Amino acid sequence: MNGAGAKGGTTVRDALRGWGGVTAMAVVCALVALVALCLPPLTTTAQNTNATTHTAGTKAEEDCEAPEKQTLSPSSADGDTIRAIKNRTGEKRKLVVGVDQNSYRWGYRNPNSGKTAELEGFDIDLVHRIAKDILGDPDAVQFKAIPTDQRIPAIQDGRVDMVVRTMTINCDRIADVAFSAPYFKTGQQVLAPKSSPVEGYDDTLADRRICTAAGSTAFAALEADQKDGKLPASTDISTTVPNQLDCLVRLQLGEVDAVVTDGALAASQAAQDPTVQLKGDAFTAEYYGVAMKKDADDLVRRVNQILVDYRKDTANGWQASYEKWLSATLGKDAKKSEPPAPQYLRTT
Repeated sequence: MNGAGAKGGTTVRDALRGWGGVTAMAVVCALVALVALCLPPLTTTAQNTNATTHTAGTKAEEDCEAPEKQTLSPSSADGDTIRAIKNRTGEKRKLVVGVDQNSYRWGYRNPNSGKTAELEGFDIDLVHRIAKDILGDPDAVQFKAIPTDQRIPAIQDGRVDMVVRTMTINCDRIADVAFSAPYFKTGQQVLAPKSSPVEGYDDTLADRRICTAAGSTAFAALEADQKDGKLPASTDISTTVPNQLDCLVRLQLGEVDAVVTDGALAASQAAQDPTVQLKGDAFTAEYYGVAMKKDADDLVRRVNQILVDYRKDTANGWQASYEKWLSATLGKDAKKSEPPAPQYLRTT
């Protein structure tokens, strides 16, 4: 093998030291993901009839410069999409949400939480808040494990009502799905072994192998930067995986030399494994949003209203969830991760 993984002299046994909890979690997650992804597609997500706002959104895509601002103003009103969700009966009367189940502190099944290994994390807290507002019950949720590269297809096919899965809002994606206002600020960053000579997103990545998740903003950034000469031509970016955590496994096994992913996720992975660390500063500024079907205008507006209230709720809202799940890895100053006051599309 070549690259930092080999040059640093780190063996597989050394690299995996202290990582038993993560391995156990990954096994649990893999089994549950197999079951979740085998569930039949949903067909109850109805189209919204608000043609005026949808037309405004289409124009916004064409002129996209600040994708995090291409969303609809908040509203608590029920429309066709929300009524269809509320009209589900029995066990099906749940909000169906695509999530991750192996991103530590964001959406993951804690193998130490008991036999059920319930989903926990910052994204999961937000899902429960949305379910409580729409259906009156924070637990009225059917979670579906969705790989990174299946987030948009799952929405478009009606398998889920929304995706809450550290999903970055960008111009390409708003052509396919609708986003809420941002609920978290982050940026792409490099994760590598502590012993690695890689220093960050710079020339030290020459002749190194980088892993990214397929369909991620990380891979898109690397591909564009290599084409523009901002990333060394000798950097190997060919390794992509369905789920972002798979990159950490590849890194631990010495199959790649570095991982590029959202800094918020990378910090959690560094907390899982003391042999790796963040290298350099974030080289992009990005925002996570809740993704929904393109014409589900009423659901987008409702989620935006929920986010307004969630951020105002100091006792049980955004700040409390940050302190519980993320302060240990991202620091106590939540302001660095809190998105600016939302801006919405002007519609007539």
